[in-house]
Amino acid sequence: MKSFAPKPWLAPQPVVIIGTYDKEGNPNAMNAAWAGTWDANLITIALGSHATTDNLNLSPDFTIAFATTETLIAADFVGILSAKNDPDKMKRTGWDVIKAENVNAPVFTNFPMTFECRLVRKYDESGNGFNLVAEIVNILCDEKFLAPDGKPDIQKMNLITYDGVHQTYIQLGQTVGKAFSDGLSLK
Repeated sequence: MKSFAPKPWLAPQPVVIIGTYDKEGNPNAMNAAWAGTWDANLITIALGSHATTDNLNLSPDFTIAFATTETLIAADFVGILSAKNDPDKMKRTGWDVIKAENVNAPVFTNFPMTFECRLVRKYDESGNGFNLVAEIVNILCDEKFLAPDGKPDIQKMNLITYDGVHQTYIQLGQTVGKAFSDGLSLK
């Protein structure tokens, strides 16, 4: 086996779009790949210093949309260009925006699934940003992405993951097994 120096190569990494409002109430979005589950109803995200972190210092509410093959170009764009440098960047995405029902944050309706979130705790805060823990207040899913059981069908969504090794995006694939079930064959 070949050895490598430590790198942030945890895979797969979800590509999430964080939606916030600025102090004037304008929607903003940024692309983040360093997000994960903290607990049953909590998520964690590592954030640098961005317009989004400034917005989160003003209000604890935000949304998380999951990037897809169809939203890839604009999702990558909002990760490249900061609203600090171009306050009108959202116009170029072509995304439709509505206000979330349960938090004071924008919902970009072009994405199949969105979490409405509220900041619970910041940690490791510095001039370079902070890590956060947030409560999932509500989950929105476009009805065309529901499975026959009425729950979100992740496989229908064409979700993408970030490949930190090669700095590319990969579309998630097909179901290959059943969790908490297939391993029982080894009992």
